[in-house]
Amino acid sequence: MLAKQWLGHARSVMAQIEETQMDNIRKAAETMADSIACGRWVHTFGCGHATIPIEEMYPRIGGFVGFHPMVELPLTFFTRITGEMGVHQFVFLERVEGYGVEIMKGYNFDARDTMWLFSHSGINNVNIDVAIEAKKRGMKVIAYGSAAAAKGKQTRHSSGKTIFDVADIVVDSCAPIEDATVPLKNHADKIGPVSTMAFISCVWMTVTTVAEILADRGVQLHIHPSHNVPGDTTARQRLEDALAAYKERIAGV
Repeated sequence: MLAKQWLGHARSVMAQIEETQMDNIRKAAETMADSIACGRWVHTFGCGHATIPIEEMYPRIGGFVGFHPMVELPLTFFTRITGEMGVHQFVFLERVEGYGVEIMKGYNFDARDTMWLFSHSGINNVNIDVAIEAKKRGMKVIAYGSAAAAKGKQTRHSSGKTIFDVADIVVDSCAPIEDATVPLKNHADKIGPVSTMAFISCVWMTVTTVAEILADRGVQLHIHPSHNVPGDTTARQRLEDALAAYKERIAGV
């Protein structure tokens, strides 16, 4: 069954992450914890399906204040496929050098912040722009993607660097560079990508580690609760408290 083939590939990727990336995840989490503990941000950015891990971490049940999603609409919303904000435009835009520089102008940053970037291949210009601009502002840059599999791929950026070359810390998602994993008879292309599953696994391994570090330091987290559990009479207030903490942190930027 092809379903079991995909599941086997997904489990293999998760096992590889556990076997090879725990030390790097810990290093990334420590850097993020430092930013959050001093009242600053972990900014998160990606393009295309690499925005899914960004949308997953906050706001999200079980997530907590300190992660700031930077989602550029033309670089993520292409579910119309053709027409306005379609796939053709997306593929063009993520390769436009300088676009990331303009994106960065829309936010206020601090050298105590961390920039957390997601890119499967690491070669497209917008992500590299953002990484370089973040470094110029004194931020630590953390990149998650298929670093080992992408090694040797030619960057599209004039700097000659991939996102993994720019980053201070790299966590390998362990997904194959072609992403899709399951061969289909009578077809040249495989089906069943695993990069999103790999990214989401890495996100929660990292975020839970950040939470563990901060809790050990005595930092009180503002956690986004579920407000759909019967009998939990304070969930709504805890949600309001978390959102208030987010707004307070935004106001202080």
